Amino acid sequence: MKESIVVMGGGVIGLSCAYELRRRGHQVTVLDIQRCGGQASGAAAGMLAPYSENVEGSDPFFRFCLESLRLYPDWQQSVKEISGQTFEYTNSGSLYVAYHEADLLALEGRLMWQRQFGSSGRILEGDELFRLEPQLSRNVRAALHTPEESHLYAPHYVKALEEACRRLGVDIYENLEQLTVVEWRSKIAVRSKEGHTFRGDRLLVCSGAWAQELSDTFGIQIPVYPIRGQICAYAVDVKPVQHMVFGNQGYLVAKENGTLVCGASEDVAGFDTSVTERGIERLRKWNKAMFPFLADRIPFHRWAGLRPSTLDGLPLIGAADGTNRVVFAVGHYRNGILLSPATAMLAADWLEGKPISEDYRAFLPGRFSHS
Repeated sequence: MKESIVVMGGGVIGLSCAYELRRRGHQVTVLDIQRCGGQASGAAAGMLAPYSENVEGSDPFFRFCLESLRLYPDWQQSVKEISGQTFEYTNSGSLYVAYHEADLLALEGRLMWQRQFGSSGRILEGDELFRLEPQLSRNVRAALHTPEESHLYAPHYVKALEEACRRLGVDIYENLEQLTVVEWRSKIAVRSKEGHTFRGDRLLVCSGAWAQELSDTFGIQIPVYPIRGQICAYAVDVKPVQHMVFGNQGYLVAKENGTLVCGASEDVAGFDTSVTERGIERLRKWNKAMFPFLADRIPFHRWAGLRPSTLDGLPLIGAADGTNRVVFAVGHYRNGILLSPATAMLAADWLEGKPISEDYRAFLPGRFSHS
């Protein structure tokens, strides 16, 4: 049965969910208090790197991230075809560097379990490493090379997602300033600041860090908080960095548009998206230690976005109660771009009442509430 679904939030998660739901034949309305893609989505570096960014082990979150990476080739091609727009999607592979013997041992341990999940990675040292990445500092002892990882240009991806949604017939309302859920137990009614009411059969909450404001409405704890991520970019004439390069203090990734993106300096600053000298200088210090050619360069662009973080680091994806009338898809922290296709499919399955893998019940939004 096809239904009318209201999606609160027009970031990459909200747009991806709307896109998937519309492809399944549902009537979809997206509501955003600002502009679509205006916070964490548009500010992201666009890395699709579950092996490099989830280093602790093969928990359900890592497996979810890996599933999403594997969905990307077909997903991004579909978005391009339906939107009529293009965006950079590059299978660059990644390097995770080690400066000391202890760091190298950690990389070797990580590689052992990641190979069980499809990684063809190898530890590279010496001439072999510097042939792959010639500008890398010679202070780097070794690096874990993971060919499977990719990246995309997030601002263009989000714009293409929005256009794909519009072409499929998704209704999108922006700059609504404030949204209030006034009815949700039998039908859905969401009211804007100006008093317009949007109605539907089901509600999908994708409002990032703002989802915490709905705790009283639904009677559950929604501990999603904004973490400010500051990023900078250098203008480069030729592509000086061939891979996504990670270390324990950040990352660098070169884009087709002649920029080298470096991030991310993180802090707790509420909903403040201003850029600080301290945050950018921390990045610059780390950047030039990794790539000495950056020592005398000044970033031409600096920006910040709000990343929705949860208390346990896992997203909230699933039904708010037993009816599946209200489903959450929030709290993706720094993995929103990577997780957009897998989250879209999981959220759509929740809304349609389909069976859900036991793995993904770790993401249930009610897990922080006490009876």
